[in-house]
Amino acid sequence: MPPNPGRRDVLVGGIASAIGLGLLDGCATVPTAPAAAAPSDLVDLSLEVNGQRRALRIDPRTTLLDLLRENLGLTGAKKGCDMGQCGACTVLVDGQRIDSCLALALQVEGRKVTTIEGLARGEELHPMQAAFIEEDAFQCGYCTPGQILSAVALLAEGVADSDGAIREGMSGNICRCGAYPNICAAVRRLRGRG
Repeated sequence: MPPNPGRRDVLVGGIASAIGLGLLDGCATVPTAPAAAAPSDLVDLSLEVNGQRRALRIDPRTTLLDLLRENLGLTGAKKGCDMGQCGACTVLVDGQRIDSCLALALQVEGRKVTTIEGLARGEELHPMQAAFIEEDAFQCGYCTPGQILSAVALLAEGVADSDGAIREGMSGNICRCGAYPNICAAVRRLRGRG
């Protein structure tokens, strides 16, 4: 500060000090990632993923989403909110849709997990995948795998008897691009088939 600071000098100096302290304080509270599990803390897990039996040794804190993406290289399920609110990570476990970011991998021990990668039969798309393409039911595509798996489960639940029921049944899957009318049309296209 100058030898005879004016009002403006005091304000600018005070603001600069507050900003500097705020930045330093923020740096001191950066969260750290949990330590990796020691090899002795790993647990065995066996499950079926897309029709293939898998046996792994994992950290017991591993979510199903992280197991699929990081351990098995199946990146169709997306990490969106990581809080079970957006549905981008939806997969089927024994035919039931779940948010894989909320489930520990150990919770699906011995069960059948289906991801978007396992929905098609070879080169032949699942009818819901084909319906999404025919109805142009996606834009950026980030939420599409979760939307498709949720729609498959919705039809299997037998409650998609109206557009309102489809919207309600799909409400756990957010499309930030706003392709909802086309998603509803894709589900409606397959309603009644089965």
